[in-house]
Amino acid sequence: MSISILSTLSFPWVPARFGKAPYFWLFSFAIFSWKYLYVAPNSQELIALALSLLFFLPVYFYSFWCTGWRIYACIVTVCAMGIIWAPYNFGGSTFCIFAATMSARLPDTRKAYLTLLAVGMAIMISSILMKLETFFWVPAIIFSIPSGIGAIMGERLSRSNENLIAKQQEVEYLAALSERERIARDLHDLLGHTLSVITLKAELAGKLLDRNPEACKKEIHDIEHTARQALAEVRAAVTGYRATGLGHELQSAKNTLDAAQVALLCDVEQFTMPQNLENVLALAVREAITNIIRHAQASQCHIRLHRQGSHIVLKISDNGIAGKTGVVHKGSGLNGMSERVLALGGNLQVSTKPGITGLHLELSLPMKEET
Repeated sequence: MSISILSTLSFPWVPARFGKAPYFWLFSFAIFSWKYLYVAPNSQELIALALSLLFFLPVYFYSFWCTGWRIYACIVTVCAMGIIWAPYNFGGSTFCIFAATMSARLPDTRKAYLTLLAVGMAIMISSILMKLETFFWVPAIIFSIPSGIGAIMGERLSRSNENLIAKQQEVEYLAALSERERIARDLHDLLGHTLSVITLKAELAGKLLDRNPEACKKEIHDIEHTARQALAEVRAAVTGYRATGLGHELQSAKNTLDAAQVALLCDVEQFTMPQNLENVLALAVREAITNIIRHAQASQCHIRLHRQGSHIVLKISDNGIAGKTGVVHKGSGLNGMSERVLALGGNLQVSTKPGITGLHLELSLPMKEET
């Protein structure tokens, strides 16, 4: 029980986004002391004032946290306290001002302004019916309405800033998620291809160890070079600046297929292209060659690259075993390739037909005409 009381009494008593301002606003109750500069208070009035403030403070701080009908209850209670005090001390207008500013707690702007208007009407009607002095209702009206409007506008601005910050955080999260997906795709393409090459060369080196030590030494040297190159590419992929180039990738594909004893037929038209398109094409070649080595059991691969109107078309086919089933199973590599192509407004088709050997990949990317 004591722990709950301590937690209730612990700071902050208002949400952190309001800062320290709500505590300083309480100094406005100094207006109550204005009357006592020329009229000595009696003990009953001082006790009533002390009890009023002690009752007001919990209601005031609670109004920052409550929702729904409880906000209206706080507003009505505080406004009523001001009107009750009006015949005895015009400082009761301070309660009315606080009631007006509490209307800003309402989430609906229209309801907030209607509540503020209701507070103003309550002050005017009470002043007329109770024939209250101008020292009460003039400051109550003059300060309540502008203070309420300012509080409502400030609250809306604060909520707009919070929404903006939340959206910025969401954008940052989505950007980080997109970057992780990019790194995952690139690492899959890089490591999948490179490890396949290293595996093939290691198997070849093992076969050549006894009968041709010099050739074995060459293969081991190639394994070391491939591993170092892969390490550099992985570092570049993580930082986002990898761009191997299509020419380099085609040469790497030839070396890899030669090691796997797969004949490569290249029909590549020479023309310039944007760097981003070249990178996607290079990654497509890398992924296709990796799949051929791992799964196709092919003896021949054909790569053709040419311009067709305003598009760049890349076709890769092999004579492997994929055509026997007629079903193309897309793994993370083909899915990643498809995402990259779609991001550039291109099209990717992977097809095979039962009874016809091999897998056929056709990639088309739009390229603006040179002016």
